[in-house]
Amino acid sequence: MLKSDLLIYKRNGETIVPKKLGIDNRNLAIATEIIDCFQSYLGKTQGELNHQLCELEGDSPDYRVKRGLAHILHNTFSTFEIISPLEPLMLRQKVFSEAAKNLALPTQRNDTLEAVAYSLSDALKRPVSLKAVEAGLYADLQENLILTQFAAPLPESLLHRYNLSQVQGIFYRASSVIINAHRNDPGEYKLLFRYVKLFQLMAYIEGDADTGFTLTMDGPASLFKASTRYGLALAKMIPALLHVTKWSLQAKLQNRDQYSGNIKAGTFSLTSEHCGLVSHYPPEKPYDSMLEASFAKSWAKAKTEWRLEREVDLIPLPGSVMIPDFRLVHPDGREFLLEIVGYWRPEYLQKKFYQVRNADTDKLILAVSERLNLEKAGVKFTDLPNKLIWFKNKLISKAVLEILDKT
Repeated sequence: MLKSDLLIYKRNGETIVPKKLGIDNRNLAIATEIIDCFQSYLGKTQGELNHQLCELEGDSPDYRVKRGLAHILHNTFSTFEIISPLEPLMLRQKVFSEAAKNLALPTQRNDTLEAVAYSLSDALKRPVSLKAVEAGLYADLQENLILTQFAAPLPESLLHRYNLSQVQGIFYRASSVIINAHRNDPGEYKLLFRYVKLFQLMAYIEGDADTGFTLTMDGPASLFKASTRYGLALAKMIPALLHVTKWSLQAKLQNRDQYSGNIKAGTFSLTSEHCGLVSHYPPEKPYDSMLEASFAKSWAKAKTEWRLEREVDLIPLPGSVMIPDFRLVHPDGREFLLEIVGYWRPEYLQKKFYQVRNADTDKLILAVSERLNLEKAGVKFTDLPNKLIWFKNKLISKAVLEILDKT
């Protein structure tokens, strides 16, 4: 996504209109130029790349567009690494220790680096040159990081990502967001709700799979303390919404006027018919956490007749829906739902256990991390109609199978 200073939008009354680049020859040429620049600086430093990008900007009125495209390439498609024969801090200590043995004369600089290179070659059992020592000495500085990998996107894909990022930036300062997901394929709802859960967004959900759902979410500007992290989480949800066939969105915004510094109210709306945006998220369901992914891998190795499924039906709740992480199905017809609770944020835990208490099912197994501070979150395990599993670092299949064997 783009930084706030790279967002470009205009006002039409109270309506915020983000900049959108057309997929035309002129913009494709700009995108191609920036991509080629990154490609040609593979193996060179970030400082050298940044200098060349500044040259490309020149005095062009499109400099913020070029800077935005470069920002996306830098943060999404590039890998910058420290290249040094030794961790730079340790390397500096060795060089300074060697230099302290003699008088600090400029003429002795190369002798000092040569001595360090020789000692490292002996210690590491491989050749280390004077140039490698010299380059690695301050290799941990941002401008000295090396561009080691670049997964060049198509120019058209880069422009689509730019347009999406401009829209995502609108939600950094949203005070409320309402999404109407009209009647769609139930799998699309599940995918959307899984992303809402993945990013730990606080949503009030009304409706059902037959008529559609309305999601009402507080934005970061409505919280007691403005939260950049929550604003980013809200923005990250937008690409997931694009996988829903029919929807509409309305947001209320609070932006600071760049001249007066005063907070100005604004609005933003978007619909599936007119958004023209392209999602880079995969259409398949994401794992909500590493805990889920680790458990699924553990289950795949277990010798059991129980089948683990991720395609789980929605459980309607007052003001929300619940999508358990997994379904466990036995050939004899028995089935259970499994929900893994590993997040620590108090608001999340309160909401999660509210859902559990109000879920109209006695087939839910709850796996809870022992690391959670449930007392601080105000969560009590009284009158829970569910089977409980406690785990430490990760949930293993054996613990769940022991519960299932008792049913």
